Amino acid sequence: MNELSLPRPSGPGSGRLMSLDVFRGATIASMILVNNPGNWGAVYPPLLHAPWHGWTFTDTVFPFFVWIVGVAIPLSFNRRLEQGRTRAELFGHVVRRAAIIFALGFFLNFFTYLVDVELWHKGLSAWLHKMTTEIRIPGVLQRIAVCYLFASLIFLCTKLRGQLIWLAGLLAGYWLLMKLVPVPGFGAGVLDERGNLAQYLDNVLLGNHVAYGHRTPGSLDTWDPEGILSTLPAIATCLFGILAGQLIRSKRSAEEKTAWLFVAGNVLLFAGLVMNWWFPINKKIWTSSYSVFMAGLAMNCLAVCYWLIDVKGWQRWAKPFAVYGMNAITVFVLAGILGRLSLAVKVTNLEGKLVPIKAYLFDTFFMPLASGPHAVYSTKIASLLWALMYVTGLYLVAYVMYRRKWFLKV
Repeated sequence: MNELSLPRPSGPGSGRLMSLDVFRGATIASMILVNNPGNWGAVYPPLLHAPWHGWTFTDTVFPFFVWIVGVAIPLSFNRRLEQGRTRAELFGHVVRRAAIIFALGFFLNFFTYLVDVELWHKGLSAWLHKMTTEIRIPGVLQRIAVCYLFASLIFLCTKLRGQLIWLAGLLAGYWLLMKLVPVPGFGAGVLDERGNLAQYLDNVLLGNHVAYGHRTPGSLDTWDPEGILSTLPAIATCLFGILAGQLIRSKRSAEEKTAWLFVAGNVLLFAGLVMNWWFPINKKIWTSSYSVFMAGLAMNCLAVCYWLIDVKGWQRWAKPFAVYGMNAITVFVLAGILGRLSLAVKVTNLEGKLVPIKAYLFDTFFMPLASGPHAVYSTKIASLLWALMYVTGLYLVAYVMYRRKWFLKV
């Protein structure tokens, strides 16, 4: 089998850039950690998204993954072109891969309804009505698919100058749209949770097919953190990765590449902080300042990985992350399925009540492990232990796949 993953680069000599696999693996492990607490009401603040403006550790995870997708594009595509593949063939490959990744994300949304007990309690007709009127269309994998598709097409159709123009246009265009286009009932330039243009368009175009809210006549209560308009600066995040990938693939020395990654990364960090004064850093509407700032942070992180792993050869410590990185999307999809099953499958607890198996296991096994004099802290520790159990268990799955050379590929 081949691996279900995004384009993978080749590095000098070994045919692989291990630092990118390590960075990808650390990112997907972090994504599983923050997505699967034992109790959402008891989570340490760094493992939650910022309430609105600002950022936490959790807010770095998704843009890092999108950025990594961009880094891999020139490393993979240029190698294929050198092997004789035509651009037309690559266009077809990009469209097919993006469609499959989007479908996988939509499948996870559909799976929630597939294991919904309402199918058995209310009948097929009621279940179908609920599913077709409420199923979420956007999602993490859907956004990755769209970013991969458009960033790949931009890369294949333009040179460096054109890519920079697209990058600047996406960031500036989104900024201008959010600041200048008026929202009915709110006016222009609103960046609050309700009344901003991104939320308004999600409400109008997607209705109830979103992550948050339920639309009622005349309301603006539905929106999605992976919504339509905010995908524009997310594509820019992917383009930042493409620029970094072209630097890594260049004929510069390893020292020069590392230095330029650090220089560019810190320039982007500074630029993001300056932009924050006018267009605040915000993951939920993926502001232009957020895109710039997170690209800078990702560049610095990859610079460290590249120098330590690919240049200095310190690879032993990084092997677990590389194993995760080689099966990143496979593990992500599996985590999504297990998470949904843990809420859908129900068992009887010690009090005779029917509860999700997640709640049963958490209360029966994880809470006693974290018991202590302070109940609030004990619950947070137990919640973190549950998330770490997910990370460890899925690593074992990834390790078995790695040992058996099972790499699923679209």
